[in-house]
Amino acid sequence: MERPIGVTILTFVAVILAFLNGIVMLRFLGFLPFLGPLDIRIFNLWYALLYGLLAYIWVWLAQMLWQVDPQAWMFLAVITVFNLCVDFVLLVTGGSWYDVNVSVILNSLILIYIMLPGVRGAFGHD
Repeated sequence: MERPIGVTILTFVAVILAFLNGIVMLRFLGFLPFLGPLDIRIFNLWYALLYGLLAYIWVWLAQMLWQVDPQAWMFLAVITVFNLCVDFVLLVTGGSWYDVNVSVILNSLILIYIMLPGVRGAFGHD
């Protein structure tokens, strides 16, 4: 199947989100200090596992998008909403907007973009 340019862009954005989730995982393992108002190291194994899993899922999703797998569209929608929920939980439980701003913006743009009829048609969803 031919890969449209929009799907290629979604693939690269998925790779960027995998990288960002990997960075957040390292931050929650205490390897990288949190930047912003407090320059401290925080260890939270639960968040580290969660963001590590999300990084793995984004890599897997990027592979599905690169191959224009028909199930990739629905999986992308579900993972994008889940990632937005995780970012919201992080904000509610004491995180700062600085920690999740890029993730929230990219996930929101992905969610808006994949709902366009042309993108849905590229994956066979009319």
